[in-house]
Amino acid sequence: MKKVFLGFLLLANLIVSAQNKPKEVLFTIDDKPYYTDEFERVYKKNLDLVKDESQKDLNQYLELFVGYKLKVNKANKLGLQNNDKYKNELKSYRTQLSKNYTSDSKVTAELVNEGYERMKKEIKASHILILADENASPEDTLKAYNKIVDIRKRIMAGEDFEKLASELSEDPSAKENKGNLGYFTSFRMVYAFETAAYNTPKGQVSKPVRTRFGYHLIKVNDVRDNRGEISVSHIMIMNPKEGEDASRAENTIKDIYKKIQQGESFEELAKQFSEDKSSSTKGGLLNKFGSGQLSSEIFENMAFSLSKENPISQPIQSEYGWHIIKFNEKFPLKTLDESKKELETKIGRDDRSRIITNTLTEKLRKKYTVKRNEKVYATISKLVTNDFYDSKWEFTEDDKTKATLLTLDKKDISGTAFLTYVKSQQKAGMTLKPVNKLVDLLYSKFVDDQLNTYYNDNLETEFPEFSNVMDEYRDGLLLFDLMEKEIWDRSKTDTLGLKAFYETQKDKHKWKTRLNILVASSTNADMIKKAQGMLKKGKSIQEIKDKLNTKEVINIMFSENTLEVGDANIPKDTKPEVGLSDVTQKGEYYYVTRVNKVIPETNKTFEECKGKIVNEYQQYLEQNWVTELKKEFKVAVDQAVFERLKTTINK
Repeated sequence: MKKVFLGFLLLANLIVSAQNKPKEVLFTIDDKPYYTDEFERVYKKNLDLVKDESQKDLNQYLELFVGYKLKVNKANKLGLQNNDKYKNELKSYRTQLSKNYTSDSKVTAELVNEGYERMKKEIKASHILILADENASPEDTLKAYNKIVDIRKRIMAGEDFEKLASELSEDPSAKENKGNLGYFTSFRMVYAFETAAYNTPKGQVSKPVRTRFGYHLIKVNDVRDNRGEISVSHIMIMNPKEGEDASRAENTIKDIYKKIQQGESFEELAKQFSEDKSSSTKGGLLNKFGSGQLSSEIFENMAFSLSKENPISQPIQSEYGWHIIKFNEKFPLKTLDESKKELETKIGRDDRSRIITNTLTEKLRKKYTVKRNEKVYATISKLVTNDFYDSKWEFTEDDKTKATLLTLDKKDISGTAFLTYVKSQQKAGMTLKPVNKLVDLLYSKFVDDQLNTYYNDNLETEFPEFSNVMDEYRDGLLLFDLMEKEIWDRSKTDTLGLKAFYETQKDKHKWKTRLNILVASSTNADMIKKAQGMLKKGKSIQEIKDKLNTKEVINIMFSENTLEVGDANIPKDTKPEVGLSDVTQKGEYYYVTRVNKVIPETNKTFEECKGKIVNEYQQYLEQNWVTELKKEFKVAVDQAVFERLKTTINK
């Protein structure tokens, strides 16, 4: 409900008009000014949205606008702006809206297109990793780099990649998989690794690739078209543990396969026998998956080989057990338009987001002037000790740390703020030494962080349209909370007021003439005639059902309702008088209607029309509410300014 309410207020919320025009005070509420530019902007924005022509009349619209601002003033007077829920919702909305201003749309679009193009292909690759933390010292970084270069030289000289991966790779899984990563597509690996894999020709080995984990060599073993995603179910018997009968699992899965061939339900067999407890209760159903998303390439390949024409696999053995796989559905790769939102979300969670952030940061470095107080920096940088590396470093705030460390545009930032940032980074695992180099690195990151924060905090100043939208949303949220408190909740809970209002409105809420009717229906003309005859003899519904229906065939059905004359559920030609009708036909069905009672037109009871009464009571309360607010607040409209504004708008 809130989304609909605010959505109406904020539709077309990025329209900018009258930004450079001089503004005048149009009206005041308790001496608080409201200006012509806001009125004109909101009026023009909503002009095409309103259906009531009277609301396009400027005099009428001014009344609505003043009423709107009166309600916002009332909300502030009641302190609704101090509600934590309101603050959090407003903050959440600002964060969402600010993304349009804190990300480079051009760079984002390029990354979306690149990611989608890569998704069209699946890469099968192996790698060798030499660990090197992204914040490692230059000496350690160089050591790791030289090591990976030496390994590449050996590969280029003809040594086996897999053998070297098993012996030298510092990826813990390399001893077992020889560096093989299976098939993957974009967004499955860290961005730098992915880029290198997609840029390395099939059968070749990449140059050393730096990621946050260290240095890699990547060998591309195969490239194929993306297989999309697939939905399958499976029955699994786990591989025997050490010491158990090795043939048990294989024999069991073969017996289950025979049952499937005999026509028994795959889903029921999965529920009874599958040892994958996460899927057995669902008839073996797995979440849909794509290449590289499962930890078994054997299972994936068999699953993707199935089809509607060949839906059930023979028993296969994976690294984890024996399986019978059933095909459900294939999902081809989505189009770019279908994937766009999902890809943008993935980019926000991926290393690619750094590219977008860095692009903005680079612009902000040029946009804002940053001046560092070298004397203060020299003093506070000495406060950081080697305890940082053990996450034990602390500092005490004093006059020295409180001094201004840097000035960013018009904002002074203290040494305390920087030291607090340093303290927060202790658990990041940074190992750069000596500590003075670490402090320099952290200071650079701190400045970038402050640049982005300062820019974000000043979006309202930088972008008038952003400020306008936030003002509207701020007022809209307050108005929603106020309406909920003063109107909607009251109309539901004020029982006495609601019933008193009903008494003034009850003549507007009437039942038309109603019929209490019994309708018998059948697709068999003889059966409906027999039912008609039994009804004439006064037989009960149950007696007729017992006579005409059997366990195998339902020949006659009954329904009994009280309906207004003209209701579509009353068979045509039914007369508004007590008695039994002739047989009528509509389509394949035959009907007999018995009117038990004719109820003349009458007022609806309170309970019968409560929903409409609540709605009307809300409108009544709101209409009278604005009148009361005008008594509570002093409203003064400058008519001369309003007349000039009308002339301007109507040109």
